[in-house]
This record gives sequence, C-alpha cells and structure tokens, in this order.
Amino acid sequence: MSTRLIVEGFWTAMRANDWQSAAEHFIEDIAVVWPCSGEKIIGRKNFADIQAAYPSNTHRWTFEVHRIVVDGDTAVSEVTVSDGEQSARVIAFSTVRHGQIAEQVEYWPAGYEPPSGREEFTQPADRLA
Repeated sequence: MSTRLIVEGFWTAMRANDWQSAAEHFIEDIAVVWPCSGEKIIGRKNFADIQAAYPSNTHRWTFEVHRIVVDGDTAVSEVTVSDGEQSARVIAFSTVRHGQIAEQVEYWPAGYEPPSGREEFTQPADRLA
C-alpha cells in the first residue's frame, strides 16, 4: 500500500473518532512527538488513550485535511482539528515503513498577531484555525 493511502487511512480513522483504528496505522512501539509542547507519546495504546482523554465539552472531533504531500516514504499532512468549541491546525510528518506509520512528528502551531510596521508589505490572510 502506498504512503499516501496509509496516511489517508489514518486521517479517515481520526475523522471517525476511532482512536484504536487510527492507532492501528502505527507500528506497535511508535513514537509520536509533539515538539511544540515537548511531549512524546510511546506506543499505540498511549496514542489511542490520549486521544480518548483529550479535553472536550462536545466529545466529538472533526478533522479537515487541507493537503497531504508525499515524497517517497514521508507524508506531510496539514489538518484543522476542531470539537466545535476549540480549533487547532496540525502539520504532521509521517514516515511509513512496511505498510505502517513508523514515525510521526506533529507540530501544533498557535496563531499570533503580526508585529506592527509590516502593514505596507502584507495583506490579510486566513488565520490558523
């Protein structure tokens, strides 16, 4: 199966809020790294458990995949995640080996106000959601 299909399958399972199925796309001892918060999730079970326990008042997450770019065994996904009350953008780098995601690094950037003094050089653009 291609890198694209494996990563698309992962996001399809996430869209269904089926954390166990999403975790099955990983090798057993996956390390999912969140550099922005300095955390590393080790193993499928911990990944599924942290997804199930993530704070939400609505208890239902949506995943809007904006794009997936593939180069060999690496895919980069840009996805907006929301529960209807909170929203965030993730940029995920997934490395596929032998039909499963063997490494994943997820960057969860936060939007910010642009510094003053650049207005004459820029135009407004959609903000991270």
